[in-house]
Amino acid sequence: MLFRKATFADVEAMHALINHYAKQGAMLARSRNMLYETLRDFTIAENDSKVIGIGALHMIWDGLAEIRALAVDETLARQGIGRKIVVELTREAHELGVKTLFTLTYQRVFFEKLGFVVTTTDKVSQKVWKECIDCPKFPNCDEIAMSQELTPQTC
Repeated sequence: MLFRKATFADVEAMHALINHYAKQGAMLARSRNMLYETLRDFTIAENDSKVIGIGALHMIWDGLAEIRALAVDETLARQGIGRKIVVELTREAHELGVKTLFTLTYQRVFFEKLGFVVTTTDKVSQKVWKECIDCPKFPNCDEIAMSQELTPQTC
């Protein structure tokens, strides 16, 4: 398995993977336009030249970044691919000087195993006012806010 930054050639596979889960209500849908605009945020997990997982590290504010759009090919679930993507994104965040990582998720146990703790949206208020305000679920978001403070030990 190879981890690399996304390229334009990955957008269709990314779009299909994310929107597969969005149709199930497991994550927010993303348009192709949004994927193109945030392409540099994405890390790809690839096996035999096939996109098998994706995740994004999105900068929000000074020292604050979000892990989002984490998705793994359904046929390869529970094989550690998602965990490895989060580890890669955490390493990248550390290199960029991120102090706090957060996610909005339905997968509480998964992120707890990776050192995230449930937090309040007050902790990520820049996200709420910058992006959540335009979300179709706002103001009735049912995702769980979780965060992790980055230290040399977490990276």
